[in-house]
Amino acid sequence: MLDLTIIKAITLDLDDTLWPVWPVIEKAEAALDEWLGRHAPMTAALFANPTARHDIREQIVRTRPELRHNLSAIRREAIRLALYRSRENPLLAEEAFEVFFAARHEVTLFDDAMLALEFLSARYPMVALSNGNADIARIGLAPYFRAAISAQEFGVGKPDPRIFHAAAGAVDVQPYNVLHVGDDAALDVLGALNAGMQTAWVNRADHLWSHDAVPHETVTSLTELCDLFRLADPQP
Repeated sequence: MLDLTIIKAITLDLDDTLWPVWPVIEKAEAALDEWLGRHAPMTAALFANPTARHDIREQIVRTRPELRHNLSAIRREAIRLALYRSRENPLLAEEAFEVFFAARHEVTLFDDAMLALEFLSARYPMVALSNGNADIARIGLAPYFRAAISAQEFGVGKPDPRIFHAAAGAVDVQPYNVLHVGDDAALDVLGALNAGMQTAWVNRADHLWSHDAVPHETVTSLTELCDLFRLADPQP
C-alpha cells in the first residue's frame, strides 16, 4: 500500500504515461519518409522496405554498442547508413533527423495529463525519467519539472537502479522518499521497486499484472492518482 506520508518527490515516466507514444512515432516516421522522398528518393525507397529498415537499425545497434541507450543517435546513424547505402549524400542525415525529431515532439497529451502535472508539481518536486528521447522543454512541459533524466544522456536506462537513484539525487532526496509513476510494469514498476522507491503503476489499458513483486498502487489514470493525494490532504 502506498504511504503518502513519506513522499518528498515524484519521478514520472513520459511516453505512454503522459501521452500515447506510438501515434507520435508513426507521424514522425511519415514526416521523415516524406522529406526523404523529396531530398533523397533512393533512401526513401530503401526505408519503404520494413525489413531493410529493421536491418539497418540492427546493424547500428550491433556495431555501435555505445549507442544502446541513445535512441536519437541510433536513429541519426541509421539514416546516415541508409543514405550511404543508397549512394546519396550522408550529410543529409542531420537535417533528416531534425525533421523526424521535430515531429516526434508533436505529442497529444492524455486528457488527464495537464491537470495532473499542475496538481502534483504544486506539491512535490518532480523529475522526468525516461528511456526515450522526448525533450520536455520542446514539448512545453519543463516548468512542471525540477529535472529531466533520460537514458540516452545518463548512459543507463530503466530498470537499472542507477538511473532511479540519479533522479532522486537530482532533487536531493533519498529513494525511499520518492514515488515513481509510470506505465511499464518491468521498466517502471519493477525498476523503481528494486531502487527502493514507492511505485504507482498507471494501467490505462487494463493489463494483467504478471510479476511476483507488486506496485504500491495501481491506477487507471493520473486523475485517480491525484485523487489519492486529495483524500489524504484536501488542500486546493
